[in-house]
Amino acid sequence: MAEHADHGMAGHADHGMAGHGGHGAHAGHDPAVFRRKLWLSLVLTIPIVLTSDMVMGWFGYSLDFPGVSWIAPVLGTAVFFYGGWPFLSGAAAEIRSRAPGMMMLISMAITVAYVASILTAFDVFALDFWWELAALVTVMLFGHWQEMKAVVQAQGALSALAALLPDEAERLTADGTTERVRLDALVVGDRVLVRSGARVPADGHIVDGAAEMDESMITGESRPVSRQIDDRVVAGTVATDSAIRVRVDAVGEDTALAGIGRLVAEAQAAGSRAQVLADRFAAWLFFVATGVGLITFITWAALGEVGQGVERTVTVLVIACPHALGLAIPLVIALSTAISARAGILVKDRLALERMRTVQAVLFDKTGTLTKGEHSLRAVAAAPGHPEDEVLRLAAAVEADSEHPLAKALVAARKRSVANDLVAGVPEHPVATGFRSLTGRGVQASVAGHPYAVGGPALLRELGVTAPNDLADWSRRGAVLLHLVDLSGTPEVVGAFALEDAVRPEARAAIAELRSEGVAKIVMITGDARPVAEAVAADLGFRPGVDEVFAEVLPADKDRAVADLQSRGLTVAMVGDGVNDAPALARADVGLAIGAGTDVAIESAGVVLASSDPRGVASVIRLSRASYRKMIQNLAWATGYNVIAIPLAAGVLAAVGFTLSPAIGALLMSGSTIVVALNAQLLRRLHLTPRSPVEAPPQD
Repeated sequence: MAEHADHGMAGHADHGMAGHGGHGAHAGHDPAVFRRKLWLSLVLTIPIVLTSDMVMGWFGYSLDFPGVSWIAPVLGTAVFFYGGWPFLSGAAAEIRSRAPGMMMLISMAITVAYVASILTAFDVFALDFWWELAALVTVMLFGHWQEMKAVVQAQGALSALAALLPDEAERLTADGTTERVRLDALVVGDRVLVRSGARVPADGHIVDGAAEMDESMITGESRPVSRQIDDRVVAGTVATDSAIRVRVDAVGEDTALAGIGRLVAEAQAAGSRAQVLADRFAAWLFFVATGVGLITFITWAALGEVGQGVERTVTVLVIACPHALGLAIPLVIALSTAISARAGILVKDRLALERMRTVQAVLFDKTGTLTKGEHSLRAVAAAPGHPEDEVLRLAAAVEADSEHPLAKALVAARKRSVANDLVAGVPEHPVATGFRSLTGRGVQASVAGHPYAVGGPALLRELGVTAPNDLADWSRRGAVLLHLVDLSGTPEVVGAFALEDAVRPEARAAIAELRSEGVAKIVMITGDARPVAEAVAADLGFRPGVDEVFAEVLPADKDRAVADLQSRGLTVAMVGDGVNDAPALARADVGLAIGAGTDVAIESAGVVLASSDPRGVASVIRLSRASYRKMIQNLAWATGYNVIAIPLAAGVLAAVGFTLSPAIGALLMSGSTIVVALNAQLLRRLHLTPRSPVEAPPQD
């Protein structure tokens, strides 16, 4: 991505990183840091555990060789300073910010364990916690390695935005020739050549030529838009059928694409301040353990048992941070993401999955999400004496050499009917000759020696012919109308075709499932005209007065629409697939990208529906609720361990002759961890297959 460093995106690469993941103190670490520390700490922990007197006593074996007593102190010191450093530095940051959390709890436990153990190695105490220290650091590194995988999302989204721009532009020189230059060499006032099928390198306006522009990546408008001289074009859009020359009006930070980048960065930064659930428990445990430890020491000292008070206090502070607490959430997340992946649901942000259970409104982008993002033939009208199948065959033949998306829709509709035609004895697809494009109007070609043209209203105006009224209802609902005109004599319309962005067959079932899951409001947002949006909403069964439709919106409008819904107190999930959806995906409480969409939409989202099936949204809600239940259960087990262990470690039953030794505390800690691991495994019984059958798509 180095080529794009000067496209106006690089300045936002670091936005939204601080605080992401719930531990602002260590947000600067990337997952590779924790992974490397985890594996090395694990290698060092194994010999510490194997040579522990406590472990050898449990399993009935003995290791005795020169220097065996120094294995734990030497390797344990390495684990403490190397593996434990992220937690120690994180705790320092939590102290500075006066926001104790998981880092302070972990650091307290490993520091007390280390100090007690190192003093024991020099015969000051009799409290050996080396293996507990090493195991705790290793387990916590594993949990935080899983957590840190979400940290790099912001940069990925902005890099994907930059990738929409070409690496180079063809700049026109004074003598009319072109020279290839890097985008950062362009300045306002330059003229560039944009060839057919190429992306516009910078914002500007057309000074020569005309073309149908695919602006769906920016505006969300599903159909190509005709742009002529003096019309504005935007960086990243595509000239679909003709070359144009563009005068550059904005470069770098001033382009519309860079503006979208800023929206993404700001929204991700705003959405990254969520508090991790385990941190709240950790803060509570930190204060409880510290308070109980202090009371324990004071009580035993008052009884004249200072040595016993030190031992009891150290035990309390060490066992206050159970392994299970560090695994309670990461284990559930790891399992839930694996389960969802098998169902075509890719969870990129664990916080997004946690929030999905509370979603009250689902905001769908129309194009490419509820619809296929491509037009299909919905109706055919033919003049008297011209069968519908005949006008479709002729129109498809005329359009066969065109690259226009609407032309491809006609040709595709014809191909789907070939098998039926062959059975009925209808001639195969006729071949057209003399094809030529009529920019902004349509195409023209000859079939069997007869000239025909296919185009929209602009073509009819130019030829002075009137469109038939047969498809008026389709026109009112926003369908694209194309006409087949016979040019062999006086121009005459012999056929008309209504084309619409096809609704996904799964979309109706998706909305029904969301309602069954208790989602209060379904919202659709699109750059398309309002008649188009209203027609799609009616097809999908939107409820008047409950569900909402936003039409003719720009990228910033989508972002504001999410903010507006949130201002009403609603928890919002945004589902989209385009560049113009990226700010809204990042702003939403949960962003879900359709997997067939653009890289930037996928990078901006917390969840990706790889199958492009919108029914996956309801599956994510079910997964979120199930995994949240497991998180709460696991945290209950982890903290339940402390409820029992901390008072016993403090010596509340010492009067009856029972105290909790470090060995028994370690056993309880291991038992709590096993319970948490087994409970998380129960998530494997969850099935995420769609509940509703898919309706058959409408026939062309």
